Amino acid sequence: MKQQILILGAGFAGLWSALSAVRLLDGQQRLDVAVTLLAPQAELRVRPRFYETDLASTVAPLGPLFEAVGVQFVQGSATRIDAAGKRVIYRDANGMQTELNYDRLILATGSQVARPPLAGIDRFAFDVDSLESAQKLHAHLLKLSERPSSLARNTVVVVGGGFTGIETATQMPERLRAVLGDNVDIRVIVVDMGKRIGSAMGERIAHVIATASDTLGVSWKLGSPVSMVDEHGVVLDNGERIEASTVVWTVGVKASPLTQHIDGERDAFGRLHVDRNLKVLGQEAIYATGDTAYAAVDDQGNHALMTCQHAIALGRSAGNNAAADLLGVEPIPYRQTKYVTCLDLGAWGAVFTEGWERKVVLTGKEGKALKTQINTQWIYPPQPHRETALAAADPLIPVVA
Repeated sequence: MKQQILILGAGFAGLWSALSAVRLLDGQQRLDVAVTLLAPQAELRVRPRFYETDLASTVAPLGPLFEAVGVQFVQGSATRIDAAGKRVIYRDANGMQTELNYDRLILATGSQVARPPLAGIDRFAFDVDSLESAQKLHAHLLKLSERPSSLARNTVVVVGGGFTGIETATQMPERLRAVLGDNVDIRVIVVDMGKRIGSAMGERIAHVIATASDTLGVSWKLGSPVSMVDEHGVVLDNGERIEASTVVWTVGVKASPLTQHIDGERDAFGRLHVDRNLKVLGQEAIYATGDTAYAAVDDQGNHALMTCQHAIALGRSAGNNAAADLLGVEPIPYRQTKYVTCLDLGAWGAVFTEGWERKVVLTGKEGKALKTQINTQWIYPPQPHRETALAAADPLIPVVA
């Protein structure tokens, strides 16, 4: 009976874990180890693009790729991890409960938006955290044209001035005008706890965000959080009310609930602490990767962020090292010393930075051209050709050169 490397999740980290594991097994000529991936769909849903209008292009099928490289895909959703018994209990496509055994497990089930217990938030706030929620927001925006013009109808409040909030807000003027017309007096308002526009992204980039916001007509309400959401808008902690028919929540994120099934230390986001090979501390057969892993990227105290940039490299390392552990060969410690940011700023363009201090390198149209290339090419899976796909899964290939 074959030994089993089981991967949970088909996001960036799960996909690249599978390819990297197969790559090492292929190189070692080991046919006695199977790589199985469990996920609700055999597709990569490109979450970093869910703030956009064209959602159809944010889904990349993985079936042909898995078939080409020899990854066994199982459709279903994991519900419980039994670390002691080395098994995962899941619900299959028909809703039936069953299980899979493993010799090495790679947890790559990502993260999700963390909504606080505020009045009205679950009923009246949208988000762009999943494909389904992004589709729900898009359908809502299209239906705004059926309503009579009003201040609330023409207003979108984006809660949160971090990466997702900024990209959502700066895209929104163009999206609203496409639905309501160019002559409508629209309002896009970012509500953020920061003391200045874009402060969550760092001092070096903040002035660029402020310039783009001003040009696009995106305004910011700073220093006071939202205390309540209803069908007509939001109320801030300071008592101010903003009339809005559309509220998009982008604040807070937490690692997959499946991390709670594994004994181990966690960070504030619920990510499991891992060693340099991405094995969960205190576990002998479980690796965490992507948004489930609290992983050091260098020797200067920096840790991976919950981004596809880090998830791709984390996946390549986790797959390789889980397979190496099983085969008894030398692992390749995870390192990702270069960090960049490419922030979409709607019709204004984009801003590209380098380093953890976010040194601005490109802005405007030049930044937008690079952002478009990243969003439509770089982060998509390789073509379903075995040799090419496995070569791309080398953990020593930098995601950002």
